Amino acid sequence: MTEIAGGLAGGIAVHGAAALCVCGALWWTAERRRALHRARSVLALPGGGEARWPAAFGRWRDLAGRRPEWLCLPLAGLLALVGASVLPLLAGAAAVPLVGRRLRAAREWREREARADGVAALCGAVAGELRAGWQPAQALAFAARSTGALGAQEAAVLAAARFGGDVPRALRRAARQDGADGLAGLAACWQVAVDGGAGLAAGLDRLEAALRAHRDQRERLRAQLAGAWATVAVLAVLPVAGLGLGAALGARPLRVLLHTPAGLGCLAVGGALEALGLWWATRIVRRGEEP
Repeated sequence: MTEIAGGLAGGIAVHGAAALCVCGALWWTAERRRALHRARSVLALPGGGEARWPAAFGRWRDLAGRRPEWLCLPLAGLLALVGASVLPLLAGAAAVPLVGRRLRAAREWREREARADGVAALCGAVAGELRAGWQPAQALAFAARSTGALGAQEAAVLAAARFGGDVPRALRRAARQDGADGLAGLAACWQVAVDGGAGLAAGLDRLEAALRAHRDQRERLRAQLAGAWATVAVLAVLPVAGLGLGAALGARPLRVLLHTPAGLGCLAVGGALEALGLWWATRIVRRGEEP
């Protein structure tokens, strides 16, 4: 009986290693073909003799680069092959939209942070150009093009500044973008400078200092919450580590979880508790990040 179990474990290990080798070889082939295609595009070399069969894998790699959440499917397929069950494949398909939403949220957060930094840089650039002797409209146009802080509203704001339109109103409309709240302060400074004759450069200097101080405060808060995020990551990795430890001890946890009624029940209850714990811990940490 022990020899049979050892043979099964060895067969699973061999199949898993073979699947990993095949995936690695296909990935390397697609990467090599992409590099050759770039070289031929740059050097204008003919590519008629190139094999066509890696094209599908190159397209899959490009798709994975644009949409990384689709990598859940090959990983789930490998787990399904090792565990000899279709359940990991179904779980991987269900995880694709969840992972995609999480990745999109992270990308939007990075864009929001970059736009907030761009607004602070815009205020400093406009103040510097004003001190160099430029007119406010010219300074705003040059700083907006160099920083890109106005985003989709750049054309409307620059048109209002160039043709004598309502610049504060255009800036307030641009401030509705995520992370561009500082543009409302720029609009207020512009309004005060136009109506009351106050110095625009001095007001922009104070606004830039306030925006950078707010950014530093966010960074300090994020650094203080790094330990909490590490705890959330450990909570997410613990079940995988437990499965790996069980497999190393020869307990065959995947076979128990995927092919026995008690294992399926434990898998359902444990997965629900794990998802609930991750959601609750993430909610607590995100509440701490709120201003």
